[in-house]
Amino acid sequence: MSEQYVKGYPIVTIFHNASNLYSVIRIKIEDTSENYEDKEAIVTGYFPPLQEHESYTFYGTFKDHPKFGIQYHVTHFQKEVPKTEQGVIQYLSSDLFKGIGKKTASKIVEVLGENAIRKIMNDPNALKDIPGLTADKAIEIVKTLHEHQGLEQVMITLTQYGFGPQLSMKIYQTYRDQALEMIKKNPYQLIADVEGVGFAKADELGKAIGIVGEHPDRIKAGCLYIIEQFCMQDGHVYVLLEQFAEKVKQLLESNQSQRINESDVEREIKHLVEEGKLVNEGNRYYMPSLFFAEKGFVSSVKRILSQTEYEDQFPESEFLLALGSLEERLSVQYAPSQKEAIQKALTSPMLLLTGGPGTGKTTVIKGIVELYAELHGCSLDPKEYKKEEPFPFLLVAPTGRAAKRMNESTGLPAVTIHRLLGWNGVDGFDYDEDNPIDGKILIVDEVSMVDMWLANQLFKSLPEHIQVILVGDEDQLPSVGPGQVLKDLLDSSSIPTVKLVDIFRQSEGSTIIQLAHEIKKGLLPPDITLQKPDRSFFKCNQYQVLDVVKKVCSNAIKKGYSSRDIQVLAPMYRGAAGIDNLNLELQALFNPKSDQKREIAFGDKVYRVGDKVLQLVNQPDQNVFNGDMGEVVSIFFAKENVEKEDLLVISYEGTEVTYKKQDLTQITHAYCCSVHKSQGSEFPIVIFPVVRSYYRMLRRNLIYTAITRSKEFLILCGEEDTLLQSINRTEDNKRQTTLKERMNRHLGSGELQQVVVGVDAELELSVEAERRAMVNVSPYDFMD
Repeated sequence: MSEQYVKGYPIVTIFHNASNLYSVIRIKIEDTSENYEDKEAIVTGYFPPLQEHESYTFYGTFKDHPKFGIQYHVTHFQKEVPKTEQGVIQYLSSDLFKGIGKKTASKIVEVLGENAIRKIMNDPNALKDIPGLTADKAIEIVKTLHEHQGLEQVMITLTQYGFGPQLSMKIYQTYRDQALEMIKKNPYQLIADVEGVGFAKADELGKAIGIVGEHPDRIKAGCLYIIEQFCMQDGHVYVLLEQFAEKVKQLLESNQSQRINESDVEREIKHLVEEGKLVNEGNRYYMPSLFFAEKGFVSSVKRILSQTEYEDQFPESEFLLALGSLEERLSVQYAPSQKEAIQKALTSPMLLLTGGPGTGKTTVIKGIVELYAELHGCSLDPKEYKKEEPFPFLLVAPTGRAAKRMNESTGLPAVTIHRLLGWNGVDGFDYDEDNPIDGKILIVDEVSMVDMWLANQLFKSLPEHIQVILVGDEDQLPSVGPGQVLKDLLDSSSIPTVKLVDIFRQSEGSTIIQLAHEIKKGLLPPDITLQKPDRSFFKCNQYQVLDVVKKVCSNAIKKGYSSRDIQVLAPMYRGAAGIDNLNLELQALFNPKSDQKREIAFGDKVYRVGDKVLQLVNQPDQNVFNGDMGEVVSIFFAKENVEKEDLLVISYEGTEVTYKKQDLTQITHAYCCSVHKSQGSEFPIVIFPVVRSYYRMLRRNLIYTAITRSKEFLILCGEEDTLLQSINRTEDNKRQTTLKERMNRHLGSGELQQVVVGVDAELELSVEAERRAMVNVSPYDFMD
């Protein structure tokens, strides 16, 4: 069956996005195979600037847009190339080709004939024998032809292999006039260079040009794809040879149903090592960046630990005097264990401070910075430092929300690790071993979220003579990226460590904190389904989850809570109780459609003013990072601004960021989010469903991480037996890393004693005002 088409020439370009080439054009119809009687049509698709009054054939289908009416959605197109010698002469001597008149155009046709354009497109050297045509003009002709016909050829070629117009456009924008050459030379390079092209898509291209079965290029591409998936999806730093070869074999055989010999896979793995694309160490294979990140990180830690000036920098009597003065000034009394933790931090080049919720980590951090300032005679006020004099305190966290919590608890500036290191998203980081950051003491919170790459970048950027305190909860989820930095550091026993184990806020009577510590041990309290002052459990199945969540949220709204106070968490995106469906329903509840609220559609989502949204990618130039939550504050339509594009403005804690429509892939709704995305944050109310349909994702550390996000009220809903089974499941696939091994090899194992400390007395340093105000409110009040 032949393709449907509309042939015509552009009358006016209604819209053209230079960044992704999306265009809306009105054309005059010359011919069509469609059942369409109008003499003009609106075509939409991805085109370079089209020349008015030049003829084009557009392939696609008519669709009725609810707002803009009938439009022709184009999958690919082609410019009608002149088919006569006279037509070619007129085309080449047009304004499109600068400096080429009829005389030169006639000589080209005389030599190359009526197929001159196709010959030039296929072979740029075809113009070298044209009398009087200079090399510069020949290059200009070839360049112009490729600019105006290159995308057409790419789209036609890729459409035949099942690529959509948007992905074809991305490929063209990546390689430009080299696109077809790249596709034919090494289609697997697209996996690394073009977002959205996976192995299966590239393999389709490979098969089309004869790269099948055990072809070396195909096997190598499969190897690189598998190791990247192994590291990025499962968090491993290396893969064992037997795992590697087997997974590559499965991938190649499943994609083309041809048997692959494992020995051929192992041969190409060795070739990739020889080419420097993989690193081999014994039976382990690494992505080079991860191999050198582990090694570099260990070297940096060794450099920091080699500092010896901190142990005896002030006598214990001076420390105790300063501590007593601080206690009097703050009207607090530190427990002996806390004093020991603070003292160890101030007298060690590096310290690991770990503990679960309520064990006093924040109090210890506050004590560290206060005592450091007191003992070193420096100010905690950044304004008192001259421009050339760096502020000595560096407080950082992996996410913006975690950094904000540090700022609130210490009163000191705190930023994301990316921002501290000057990450610009294009050229990498401003700070490294050759340009270290300035500072005297570094405190990193939520270290469990830091992957191997970021840990290495941070540590190699540290100056000489800096003290480092790493703070985290080892029982939370590991980093999204490769590695398990906090766990490996703790297991190595090579760094001075303080573990806080007793509950610090015991006197506040938080059953959420008690529940967290029980779950950490793999236990579920027998009263889990009973009503508590700050938590509750509503029994329901996966199909009832939505109704329960909506009911809880509706009653919370009636009590004056907003979407900012309430965070629904879920481990999976799909399904009746998945994140996507919950967000859709919760948007209608928290921010329903209204004639008074502007909205903009993007894909299957609608964003309107007042929506709670989540940033999905790092945008350092805008000071917005993956995991930041914000609110849509404005929407401007194309006819209202000079850019002639729909614009959406989001406020992230006062930082306003403007998004064009094509940028909306960077955000999603945040009424419900994944547990991973919530890490590093706390919310007044957390609603967490636990049902069997989530079971593939449910683990003890995920449950623990989810419930410890709650500050005031925790509302669990789902199945009690599923919750019990989940907390008895620890990580099935233990992450494969060599950081602990390298630490022990270079720094020694168990040389530094770990100090496990707890709070010996119930301390009431502070009780949040909000909590005092809610003493008469129970989670059950959120349900009818």
